[in-house]
Amino acid sequence: MGLKTFTINFLELSKDYYLRNDEKYHSFLFSSDWNLFDSSSKKLIPLKDILRNDYTLFNYQEGEEYKGIPTGQTYLDEDGYIKGFQPVIAENHPGRLKYKVSNDNILISSLRLAKSPALFFENDDLSKYVFSNGFYIFKGNNDWNNKFVLYILRTKKLKSILDNHIYRGIGISAYKKEDLLKIKIPLIPKSKQDQIVSQIEPIEKKIKELKAQIKEPQEVINKIFAREFGFDENLFNEFGKGMTAGTQIAQSRTLRVFETDFEELSRSGIVRFSTRFYNPPTKKLTYFLDNIETLQVKDILLEPVHRGASPKYNSDGEIPVVKTGHLKNGYIEISQEEFVDSIFYNYSTRSQVKQGDILIASTGKVSLGKIDLLEEEQDLVADGHVSIVRINDRKYSRQFFTYFFRSILGYFQIERDYTGATNQIELYADEISNFQIPNIPLNQQQKIVNEIKAELDRQEEIKNKIENERNKIDAIIEKAIK
Repeated sequence: MGLKTFTINFLELSKDYYLRNDEKYHSFLFSSDWNLFDSSSKKLIPLKDILRNDYTLFNYQEGEEYKGIPTGQTYLDEDGYIKGFQPVIAENHPGRLKYKVSNDNILISSLRLAKSPALFFENDDLSKYVFSNGFYIFKGNNDWNNKFVLYILRTKKLKSILDNHIYRGIGISAYKKEDLLKIKIPLIPKSKQDQIVSQIEPIEKKIKELKAQIKEPQEVINKIFAREFGFDENLFNEFGKGMTAGTQIAQSRTLRVFETDFEELSRSGIVRFSTRFYNPPTKKLTYFLDNIETLQVKDILLEPVHRGASPKYNSDGEIPVVKTGHLKNGYIEISQEEFVDSIFYNYSTRSQVKQGDILIASTGKVSLGKIDLLEEEQDLVADGHVSIVRINDRKYSRQFFTYFFRSILGYFQIERDYTGATNQIELYADEISNFQIPNIPLNQQQKIVNEIKAELDRQEEIKNKIENERNKIDAIIEKAIK
């Protein structure tokens, strides 16, 4: 790769408070004079004249449980709705969870690639919510409609600027609030803002109605498997949650105990002193599998399960490396940053990934058990944290296998049988080889696969409709700004 160069004079460089020596920042932003929406208006004002800081420390009360909201995608969706929280208490909470938010605050994530950069909770009860210091928290000027400002901060144009031009650093990168507040927009009368918000509100309502029809892929898969094999689909919730939030918090500080007998201990082959192995949901699921006709994974393999290898990265290489973070439980997101060359690829046959291979994330508490099927023909290598499962498709459907291990009947075996603690956990080849799978005919497997695919396709259609409605909002705001 050749050296990238750019030219800038010291006067322009000094305009940046942090003296940032960064081509993507200076060449794009200074040339536009921060009129990033290309507005033709003569009256432009920076966001710093509209938004002011409004940080209030959260007052934790001893013995109370609260809902922590970090910046991660697990907790917020694309439209700024809260979809999950981290249970916290005064005595046990991350230091970054520290701010109280009111119904007239506008929040914007400081992180690059945030799912929904801007948040506004107009009608929510926020008394139990505590927000991360990864959010910038503002209050709007009285001459501006909060929702209108929110829509501006959510536009695809602004998100692209934050993600591609303003951010600083590598890895988990962020941008400076001072840069955000330099962005200029037209001075729009409040009455016009109110009119535009009224125009958008019916679109927001339709988005909410469409989102109510969305089901998570795992919910779809579990429902169909539960019906086909006759188990209680509520076992998914029972196993997935295990304990209430309050119990999780309490048990993080106290001794955890379980009762079992030595006969149960002896069944595993390896004596396991683990609550996850003997808890009631796991025992129910193990009992269920033991009482239907099953095979073991090793019965359908073309070759033994194995891990990839430690890749020898080469910036001039052309063959992408698949890591645990690239497995998305539905598709493989190939990195465009880490490659090996053909010499390593041809030498390390163990790490080669072939069309039809099933890849399982086999380390790390966050990624463990994610499973994807490579359906297209493409040269890839897997690193040493990814297991490669190569099955005989005349004996078993690869797609059925993949869906099965996304269902609770498959995933609980992964959760039950991994070894290690915290982030030093491993799912070994022998454990994968000994997992149980349903022994049913290929045509029955295909029937289940077809039904799951049809429902997942329907869900994608709903998501596309939602995206079309979001685009309508974007178009309205861009027109108002330009």
